[in-house]
Amino acid sequence: MSQKVLVAGATGDMGGRIVKALLARKADVTALVRKGSDPKKIADLEQAGATVYQADLSNIAEIAAACKDVSCVVSALAGLRDVIVDTQLNILKGAVEAGVPRFIPSDFATDFTQIPVGENRNFDLRKEFREHLDKSPIKATSIFNGAFADILRYNTPIFDTKNKTIVYYDGKKDWKVEFTTKDNAAMFTAMAALDDDAPRNLYIASFSVSPQDLEQLSEQYKGEKYELVNKGSLADFSASLKAWRASDPEGETNLYSKWQQAQYLHSMFYAHHTKLDNDRYPTIEWASVESYI
Repeated sequence: MSQKVLVAGATGDMGGRIVKALLARKADVTALVRKGSDPKKIADLEQAGATVYQADLSNIAEIAAACKDVSCVVSALAGLRDVIVDTQLNILKGAVEAGVPRFIPSDFATDFTQIPVGENRNFDLRKEFREHLDKSPIKATSIFNGAFADILRYNTPIFDTKNKTIVYYDGKKDWKVEFTTKDNAAMFTAMAALDDDAPRNLYIASFSVSPQDLEQLSEQYKGEKYELVNKGSLADFSASLKAWRASDPEGETNLYSKWQQAQYLHSMFYAHHTKLDNDRYPTIEWASVESYI
């Protein structure tokens, strides 16, 4: 009999990829979605082979019913406090009530346990939920994937194809930053969900690359060597971000406000993986940096 995995946030980008990866591994998948979710997204999940369970995510009993006979709950929720803390906590409570043995939270990011409170709002919310999770009787596994590789295509400061610049901080031009494609992260998550022995934390990266590496790659693949720009100290960057945040209270209601996006850049140069668990599931084919440059 296949293992039964419940995916919360299955109508989202990452959640949908995890559902497909689980189905490819012949898992029995329940997609937990909010009542009133987009009918087309529900139909797509059902057509892919998932069982869709629509629930009031403020109702613990309904969530527990969806979790019946589930071996692992995977959360791919995205949002602010009302989602990452409140809704995710409801799902955790429902999973515990149903006797689910394992839980994978929506921690897909840099290893935020290394980053002090106050440096990244969205990471602080995940830390808050992590405290609840670690006090629960369920076995948890967090997957830290660094940054999603897509940002290398979005003219972000770390690889700005419009201005042809690559920024770094604290002189860290040889500092390795982890990047993982969404498909690689989804497949690894699916395999971890089916792995009863998965540890508390797992660290992955499709590739690790430094600003100096990106400079060489720009010349090779973009036909022009991008300019490396040292933007100063992380301490000064942190102070400016805190002032920016304080001046923009409306940004607190925006998941990806401009200062929050800059906080992610700060985090890239504050913490990185000291080990990788890529080899835990050797059948995964990891994407290369060249495929994203």
